[in-house]
Amino acid sequence: MAEKKNILTYEGLKALEEELQDLKLNRRKQVAIKIKEAREQGDLSENAEYDAAKDEQRDIELRIEEIDKILKNAEVVDEEDVDLDAISIGCTVLLRDIEFDEEMEYKIVGSTEADCLNGKISNESPVGVALIGSKEGDQVEVETPSGEMVKYEILSIKRTPLAE
Repeated sequence: MAEKKNILTYEGLKALEEELQDLKLNRRKQVAIKIKEAREQGDLSENAEYDAAKDEQRDIELRIEEIDKILKNAEVVDEEDVDLDAISIGCTVLLRDIEFDEEMEYKIVGSTEADCLNGKISNESPVGVALIGSKEGDQVEVETPSGEMVKYEILSIKRTPLAE
């Protein structure tokens, strides 16, 4: 069975590559020093520092493995080629909540990069699914997890500037 492609923006790809490099070059060394220092304290059977350092080491290795898997199956969206006639991954969208007359801006990203607290919503989320393919001026209805319907008007679609 083929693994699912991880859709990433260029910004998301860079962030994962930087995290991976930090984990491999810095965090591994830091935890190795913690383990060495804990071993020097003697009896490992009752050494909480040793156990904590080994747990941290395990977590680091799991995250490295997870990032490697994501990057191996990554499909990078070239945001310069994003069609601005309709919403797609890599677009930044300005919406208006019709009921509350509030504007909000979201960047549409792949599920790997989603971070709603920073305005990045997944193309697989209920809002993302409703928005993909829609055009400026359209109104979309989104069913929330609680079953409530929310209506948005698409005010603008723009290309996200590349992070410096």
